Amino acid sequence: IILNHHNRANNEKQHVVDFPFVLNICVIKYQKFSQQKKERFYKVGIFSKLFKTPGDVLASPAEGKTIDISEVPDPTFSEGILGKGIAIIPTGNTVYSPCDGTIDLMFDTGHAVNIISDTGAEILIHIGLETVSLKGKHFKTFMNSGDKVKKGDKLIEFERQAIADEGFNTVIPMVICNSDAYEEITPEPGKDVVPGDTIITLKKQGA
Repeated sequence: IILNHHNRANNEKQHVVDFPFVLNICVIKYQKFSQQKKERFYKVGIFSKLFKTPGDVLASPAEGKTIDISEVPDPTFSEGILGKGIAIIPTGNTVYSPCDGTIDLMFDTGHAVNIISDTGAEILIHIGLETVSLKGKHFKTFMNSGDKVKKGDKLIEFERQAIADEGFNTVIPMVICNSDAYEEITPEPGKDVVPGDTIITLKKQGA
């Protein structure tokens, strides 16, 4: 009886699961998965808790320095009438896509563009203040409404100095027009940036 009890105890020990070890193996295997598989795992089970991303990110559409949207000398932007966001004091002459998405509207005047990101953000990039009155002068567009874009694709070229010489402020506000869809919108003002640098992080409601 004692012998049988001893053997049974050994068998029970052999079936004890070393959970930390198994979890570590899962982590190692998970890290080897493709990004596509990771995104699939985010939606279900324990991986959605262990490997959750901090939120969607938007890149700077232009070279320059970021400032708080409240510093833009136009209440349409500074008071958040169109939504929350950030602005860039440009040092370059080109605007690029801040994310993967679709051109919802490329303004005929070339002074602004609306983009819907693949994750659902509705983004307005506006080059300068009151520049619609230039009627396309000093602007050249490279995309059309309905075009699919990737982060970093060239959207618009503008003659920054010529626009300034005509008396216009060249600041570039970038606004999230569907801000109500997000629990948190975290801009990063006070940074010297080049196109592609992260300047806004978005966290959706309930995410």
